[in-house]
Amino acid sequence: MLLWINGPFGGGKTQTAHEIQRRLPGSVVCDPEHAGFGLRRMLPPDLRGNFQDLTSWRQGVVEVLDLALTRHDGVVIAPMTVTDSGYFEETVGRLRALGHDVRHFALLAERETVLRRLRERGFGHLLQYVAGKNAPLRRESWAVQQLDHCLERLREPEFAEHLWTDHSTVPKTADRIAVLAGLTLRPNNEGTLRTRLRQARVGLKHIRFD
Repeated sequence: MLLWINGPFGGGKTQTAHEIQRRLPGSVVCDPEHAGFGLRRMLPPDLRGNFQDLTSWRQGVVEVLDLALTRHDGVVIAPMTVTDSGYFEETVGRLRALGHDVRHFALLAERETVLRRLRERGFGHLLQYVAGKNAPLRRESWAVQQLDHCLERLREPEFAEHLWTDHSTVPKTADRIAVLAGLTLRPNNEGTLRTRLRQARVGLKHIRFD
């Protein structure tokens, strides 16, 4: 089974994917973003755009996930934002056509909720300390630029199952996905402090500087 976790940038996809992986024995996270940034870094800076526009990325994601799903004896989790209908069909749709059990979930939240989460992830706390609590996010931030478009597109029926997360924690969102997918997660016995530290580590590992 493949759990494809969609959602706006900063919407909690990666944290939720790693929460599920932590509590679901045998599961693995296969992040399509790694392939995208690798392809992007191969290009001269002035040619670097949205790596999803590269046919090689879409085909490569299908090839790698098909291999993982075929050879790995466990659930595969892919946290990745895809809002283009054609690209969605070329990835999620293609994997389904290959016979894989793909469960797709779009994590949604109100705009202000996502903006708050963007401030808090990665170096967000440090930036707030230096620039001030109410300092605006950088306007050129890719996540902020794409936010309204992502929220609008992912509300469409083709991107169901929709999960609203404004009032949900990452562990609770993981629990909801597991129930909908017919999976059983190990109980979440982690304390609040340990959860925050672990999520901070996950966030730091996924900071991109290019």
